[in-house]
Amino acid sequence: MSTSDTHATASAGTRETTEGTVYTVTGGDWDEVVESAARADDERIVVNMGPQHPSTHGVLRLILEIDGETVTEARCGIGYLHTGIEKNLEYRTWTQGTTFVTRMDYLTSFFNETAYCLGVEKLLGITEDIPERATVVRVLLMELNRLSSHLVALATGGMELGATTIMIYGFRDRELILDAYELITGLRMNHAYIRPGGLAQDLPPGSVDHLREMVKKLHKNLPEYDKLATGNPIFKGRMRDVGYLDLTGCMALGATGPILRSTGLPHDLRKSDPYCGYETYDFTVPTTESCDAYGRFLIRLEEMRQSLGIVEQCLDRLAPGPVMVTDKKIAWPAQLALGPDGLGNSLDHIKKIMGTSMEALIHHFKLVTEGFRVPPGQAYAAVESPKGELGAHVVSDGGTRPFRVHFRDPSFTNLQAMAAMCEGGQVADVIVAVASIDPVMGGVDR
Repeated sequence: MSTSDTHATASAGTRETTEGTVYTVTGGDWDEVVESAARADDERIVVNMGPQHPSTHGVLRLILEIDGETVTEARCGIGYLHTGIEKNLEYRTWTQGTTFVTRMDYLTSFFNETAYCLGVEKLLGITEDIPERATVVRVLLMELNRLSSHLVALATGGMELGATTIMIYGFRDRELILDAYELITGLRMNHAYIRPGGLAQDLPPGSVDHLREMVKKLHKNLPEYDKLATGNPIFKGRMRDVGYLDLTGCMALGATGPILRSTGLPHDLRKSDPYCGYETYDFTVPTTESCDAYGRFLIRLEEMRQSLGIVEQCLDRLAPGPVMVTDKKIAWPAQLALGPDGLGNSLDHIKKIMGTSMEALIHHFKLVTEGFRVPPGQAYAAVESPKGELGAHVVSDGGTRPFRVHFRDPSFTNLQAMAAMCEGGQVADVIVAVASIDPVMGGVDR
């Protein structure tokens, strides 16, 4: 081709094919070719991810407008898992409410139960009456729950990047914690174990020894995540500067948890607004200043180490004592026994109240069927869940059922940051950004 041909005016013919518009370019400078292609007024493509996409952490729908590989606009479509839990609470007694709230964010059951019960206990005015043993067990279970939730975040996030070994390790270690749940509450998920006034029952025999052995195993296994991922150049390259959201963005969108702490702000309700005696435990709040997905990964990893330390402190300070308030007008009957058909009411207790005390039988019947009354008023109680601030706004009209219960679920609030994290980035990075938010749709679609 001669020099004169190279500098000739660019001319581009076009034809439509099944793969899109094809440009036939002859001569001209490349800059002019690019300009003519830009003037072609192509439509941008809208990509629909979900609500059944394996990378959307449940039934989340992502509507992405893309220009080539670049995301120009990102929106969330929610509501596909709407359970009506908050409305259902208005038709159940205060104690029955725990069986509903435990199912919201099903990966953080104990946090849901604790936030709800702390709110109810504020209205009842019995916050200071909760037995010490019950409070320690609540902290113990919440920190185990933080571990299991973060393990799922690491496992599923790694799987979406193609790091299947992390996924296998994450679920392997979570099984250890789920076995401990089953030993203590009888269930692996959806426990309804934390009740207004205390706990459903005390720790079963042998559970402390079992937990100490489990903590040893987890101490041994946690360094493997560092070896697999923390210094892995491929893993770091895939997560650094992806899902970027700085402190200003977090404040504007109300983001909390690891997303907020990845901006360098050590905000944690366990320190800033302690509950359940957290001010008496020795632990640190990990932060990074990277504001990206990699920073959130590092924070979750360090939080798991801190949680193991808190679990050990709980086991050391477990002293014998009751696990339910002494007020018989509030204390839900917790005389349970393990029979051939599973966990249920203790037959000895049933024989006693049916055979010796008509008053005890009537009281048992009324408390279970009707429930206790809560003085009129409203209260807000918040806990630091693995995903951020989880708050329960509880309203009573003086009856045996809640007038209204509304939760501030961190998954719902943090999901608002999806657009800010993804727009301007690559389509492939959307998966990483959403995984770093760690949303659970059970908490979003309440």
